[in-house]
Amino acid sequence: MKKTFALHAEGQHPDRRLEAIKHEIRKYLRRERGKKLPEGSDFWDFDCRFAVPPQEPAVVALGDVMGLIDSAVAAQAGQFYLELLARPARRPARPQVDDGVPPTAAPYLGD
Repeated sequence: MKKTFALHAEGQHPDRRLEAIKHEIRKYLRRERGKKLPEGSDFWDFDCRFAVPPQEPAVVALGDVMGLIDSAVAAQAGQFYLELLARPARRPARPQVDDGVPPTAAPYLGD
C-alpha cells in the first residue's frame, strides 16, 4: 500500500475520518497477513515508510505507525503519506542455552 491520506474530508467529522483511515490500514494488514506464505518463511513482515508532506518518507517500525498518525493529527497536518509493503520473513532461531540444567515445569500451585 502506497497512499497519501487526507485527514480532512468535507462532510465528515475529523474523528470519524481518522477512525476510517486507521480501519483501512488495519484491514490491509489483516488481508496481507492472511495470504499464503511462500515456502521457507514464517510470517509476513512489513517495510514501512511515513511522511507528512513536504518531508521525504522515512523508514519507521510498524508498531510506530498509529502513533505517527496521531502526531500528524495533533500537528494539524492536512495529509500524510504511508507506505506499507509486505514481505515474507523468517524468525531467527532462539539461542540454545546449555548450562547443564534440564528445563523444568512450573511448580504446581493447586489445592
